[in-house]
Amino acid sequence: MVTYRAILDVPREAVLSLARLLAAERALRGTRKGTRALTCYHQAIMVLRHFREGTDPATLARDHGIGRSTGYRYIDEATAVLADQAPHLHDALQQAHEAGVSHLVLDGMVIPTDRCLEKTTSVKGKSIDLWYSGKARHHGGNVQGVMEPDGFPLFISDVEPGSVNDLPAARSHVLGALYAFAAKGLPTLADLGYEGAGIGVITPIKQPSDGSALALDNRALNKLQRGVRCLGERGFALLTQRWRLLQHITASPSKIGGIARAALVLTHFEHGRLA
Repeated sequence: MVTYRAILDVPREAVLSLARLLAAERALRGTRKGTRALTCYHQAIMVLRHFREGTDPATLARDHGIGRSTGYRYIDEATAVLADQAPHLHDALQQAHEAGVSHLVLDGMVIPTDRCLEKTTSVKGKSIDLWYSGKARHHGGNVQGVMEPDGFPLFISDVEPGSVNDLPAARSHVLGALYAFAAKGLPTLADLGYEGAGIGVITPIKQPSDGSALALDNRALNKLQRGVRCLGERGFALLTQRWRLLQHITASPSKIGGIARAALVLTHFEHGRLA
């Protein structure tokens, strides 16, 4: 066996902030001092390794000298604590509106997960895998994100199964609030997956069904909309590249929403959006 040193490229302030949250959670639960296998500080390091590197819980538990089940429990506990700090949709939109943001960008992502053999019935009456996305061509959970014009993520929704398309997922989690702020002059740009989303959600003009060419003015409008929207669609790339856990989640797919919101909180902290 070979031992070696490693560096975790996460700010020390992020570790200390998470440790304080964990300490508050332990106090809320009435946990007695000296009864935990890890201190709040070392639990925070373990969890941030999980998010930053995507290291599996079993390996983390071994590295930190604790049992495998304890490692899973510590990770779930810290993930829930972080996710609880995520901004609510209305608050995020209100802050964007007050900051004078010109528009928002709505986008969805199917976060990959292990194969999950849970069946459901499609709209056509066929039996399908609940967590399989035909669009993404892999199993995963669909989360909706609202981004600033430059792509910084403001809000991440709870998870829907991969078989749920972007528009139904958006209707369940974000469209109601976006309508209210569109009425205040804050429109939202989205791709064709959100066609028919409603007033205030601007999507490209679809190609005519008869195969004829799109009018020149409409093509120019689509090009302009895509050019502006593509900057905002970098939000999920920012999250997944920084927190590699989001590139493939091996936990229960029902936990994807909480994991994504926890990653959002860490991103906000690193960019000075949280104290």
